[in-house]
Amino acid sequence: MVSDSGTDPGAGVDWDAESATFDEEPDHGLRDPSVREAWVARLRDWLPERAGDLLDVGCGTGSLSLVAAERGHRVTGIDLSPRMIDLARAKLAGRDAVFLVGDAVAPPVGEQLFDVLLGRHVLWALPDPGRVLRHWRGLLRPGGRLVLVEGVWGTVSPVGVSAERLTALLRPLVPDAGNLRVEPLSADSRLWGREVDDERYAVVATF
Repeated sequence: MVSDSGTDPGAGVDWDAESATFDEEPDHGLRDPSVREAWVARLRDWLPERAGDLLDVGCGTGSLSLVAAERGHRVTGIDLSPRMIDLARAKLAGRDAVFLVGDAVAPPVGEQLFDVLLGRHVLWALPDPGRVLRHWRGLLRPGGRLVLVEGVWGTVSPVGVSAERLTALLRPLVPDAGNLRVEPLSADSRLWGREVDDERYAVVATF
């Protein structure tokens, strides 16, 4: 998770406290109909058409989990913040969704495997992203899909992971180069509720 200001939301941030205003960011709460529709359209393209089991790592308040659930996917959401998880559970009440407090580095899902692992603004803040990607790969069924929305934010002290670096980390894990694609997102202001000039993108990898 990252704020639109480009500030570092890593260690030291009280995400339970941040949860009270988290959804006020246009791309967090998806409260603006045009912003929400922009994310719905992207997820329609990124996620498999057939409903399956989806793991949303660093799910926050569950806005993308809700979009996935509306498409019929069975969602498991993971976040370190108990308050974020409480809000996600409320947001998806009555849906086929389970939310657990846990670390995205090693999601507490036991032996369960998934058809999709979705993460937005999460990987860049984790230690040893290469190791994390290998672990996430092991949580997917054959033919499973990894959908990561990442970027590089800020100008004075940029933080994040570039598309070039992320694809380099993924290439050894993806059996066919044609199963790895990068989709630039910076130019689509509808996703963010404003114009942005930093690097934002999605990587979709099928295994």
